[in-house]
Amino acid sequence: MGEPVKFLIVDDHPIFRHGLKTLIESDPRYRVYAEAGSTIEAIEVIEREPPDMVLLDISLGAHNGLDLLKSLRSHDPPIRALVVSIHDEAVYAERALRANARGYLMKHEASSVLKEAISEILDGKIFVSAPFRERLLERACRARNEDLRSNAAHLSDRELEVLKYMGQGYGATEIAATLSIAVKTVGVYQDHIKKKLSLESISELRKYAIEWMQGS
Repeated sequence: MGEPVKFLIVDDHPIFRHGLKTLIESDPRYRVYAEAGSTIEAIEVIEREPPDMVLLDISLGAHNGLDLLKSLRSHDPPIRALVVSIHDEAVYAERALRANARGYLMKHEASSVLKEAISEILDGKIFVSAPFRERLLERACRARNEDLRSNAAHLSDRELEVLKYMGQGYGATEIAATLSIAVKTVGVYQDHIKKKLSLESISELRKYAIEWMQGS
């Protein structure tokens, strides 16, 4: 077995640090080599001997754990960070991830969840709770649908009709018959739509049309 993974725990509550240390070191692959009660102490430890992973809280007395997260970006190799906090993930998780965290965990979670979070982050993944992950996916889908609708707003009425029928699975011949226009004219409209939507091919346009119809 190689060298154990080195952890630094940053939290301004000594009792919580002790409990976290005991939990982490219950796995022989892990070792808590240092603890810190503030960002200043943490930076001193990191400059002296960088850890493989940092577990930290958002609130660190007069300082902010988000600032510490941002400072970890400059390290090579990167230092992985997991936020373990009492603060609501709905408010702080996304901020922490933007600041450089690889995961966010509420302090009330079970010890098994903490172990899972550590394992996933060490495997190169990002860890957040299932409910928060669902919220992120829903937001991404809404943003995608809004982008689709916004881009389609630049199309003419006839181009929009062609896009609609493509989204319903119609081919050029069927669209031409439905709109009482030539197949060649349908191709012209499709070229115009591709240009306005910055799409390269008919297959990309067809995929866009289907997604646009689903989001309408």
